[in-house]
Amino acid sequence: MTDSPAVPPATDPAATQPATDAVAAADRALKTKHRAVWASGDYPTLASELIWTLGPVVVDSVDVRPGDRVLDVAAGSGNAAIPAALRGGIVVASDLTPELFDVGRRRAHEAGVELEWREADAEALPFENAAFDAVVSCVGVMFAPHHRQAAGELLRVTRPGGRVGLLSWTPEGFIGQMFTTMKPYAAPLPEGAEPAPLWGDEGHVRELLGDDVDEVSARRESVTIDRFASPEEFRDYFKQNYGPTIAVYGRIADEPDQVRALDDALVELARSHGLRAAGDTMRWEYLLVTARRT
Repeated sequence: MTDSPAVPPATDPAATQPATDAVAAADRALKTKHRAVWASGDYPTLASELIWTLGPVVVDSVDVRPGDRVLDVAAGSGNAAIPAALRGGIVVASDLTPELFDVGRRRAHEAGVELEWREADAEALPFENAAFDAVVSCVGVMFAPHHRQAAGELLRVTRPGGRVGLLSWTPEGFIGQMFTTMKPYAAPLPEGAEPAPLWGDEGHVRELLGDDVDEVSARRESVTIDRFASPEEFRDYFKQNYGPTIAVYGRIADEPDQVRALDDALVELARSHGLRAAGDTMRWEYLLVTARRT
């Protein structure tokens, strides 16, 4: 009779459990932070005033039809979910930040449609496999920190033959460059997290979706912004309303030199994209990707 082999420490459940618990705790803390970021400011107003037209773009791209089961991931206040419901879809609007739902519910009521609002993490969606005919996200899922995990969830809940539509800011476009501008003043990304504007890179998105899709289409378009009369007005609007900008300024609030430097950098960014005086417009580039679930 031989002795039973010892269990290697790396495969010992008792040894790995503390590490697993630590990872889970870190992820919960990160998601709590993300929720607080998007709950700050007034994202529903920003979305309504600047990019509400993008919701119908992504909904049209997947050809939502009456009776289709539709999931809007990272829906915010519903700028894609509400247009999907207006096309006759049976819609679930999901978001990590339910604080945004009250405005969405009011807008849905004003539009004369009903939809379900669900608090949900894009990286762990609380829905069954193949539950939806179409899954969309309009500048939403791109902010989930773990891209492959989020992409896997998008695909998991899409039925075979169903459609996926994703609209994301490009790295080279205005919003992508705004994040580049803020990066020196922002907290470093947590280990394993990836920059949000990568979702605006066609090669990155194709890699994320992989062989689980076909009929992939990707095109770059832009939305025209004419809301601001000056670069300074743009900067102050984002400082007041946009959660990621608010978070960066909060981090450097006790460093006036840093605040002034970021103030100047955001003004210069707006100028470089054509905003100098009242009447000027900017064009913010995005990538629209559509695909069919195999």
